[in-house]
Amino acid sequence: MSTLEIRDLHVAVEDKEILRGVNLTVSAGQTHAIMGPNGSGKSTLAYAIAGHPKYTVTGGQVLLDGVDLLELSVDERARAGLFLAMQYPVEVPGVSVSNFLRSAVTSVRGEAPKLREFAKDLKNGMDALSIDPAFAQRNLNEGFSGGEKKRHEILQMELLKPKIAVLDETDSGLDVDALRVVSEGINRFRASGETGVLLITHYTRILRYVKPDFVHVFAGGRIVEAGGPELADKLEAEGYEQYTKASA
Repeated sequence: MSTLEIRDLHVAVEDKEILRGVNLTVSAGQTHAIMGPNGSGKSTLAYAIAGHPKYTVTGGQVLLDGVDLLELSVDERARAGLFLAMQYPVEVPGVSVSNFLRSAVTSVRGEAPKLREFAKDLKNGMDALSIDPAFAQRNLNEGFSGGEKKRHEILQMELLKPKIAVLDETDSGLDVDALRVVSEGINRFRASGETGVLLITHYTRILRYVKPDFVHVFAGGRIVEAGGPELADKLEAEGYEQYTKASA
């Protein structure tokens, strides 16, 4: 069973410290929600784990099954079993969704999937996410709506089958129908119990569909409170003000 261990992680951007000692363990079969206000460091955590060059790790470790991800390149982290669904995925003109996904699966597996097998998996995944078949031939993220971008990332996650999925603001910009479909995709992914999910969000609405096992409150670059699903209800009722004042 896979485990992601974040140990005393410190991260800076342009010499400004953003994360100030984050400790968190996510195991297969668990869903952890990280909640907090804008500027608290939630997305910084996601990008630092994935290896974005803008974010400089100044201390700590990020271990996936005992392997320090911080010593690996971005593509090596993906092959090790880490997946990041970004808040703002980039457009890639000239690269179709289908070609991108097949290349991604090939890179992670170390060999190209059989074309017929991949086509079947792609069709099944798109059907489950209510994605039009023509979507597969569109340029990656070019002209996509917010909902289309999020559905694509869930499709990518389901095809890659990572050990740990980090989902950054997956509910951002989604209408009610798209939120339900995306949430169902996340629930399908975690149903095997062999993967772990780290779900980063501002709001509790996605947690009505994707039930977390643990909820962590982020403020001032660190986790300031942790609990079960009931903590999300507390945040919905009371907001983050008490945490932002305490961390100021």
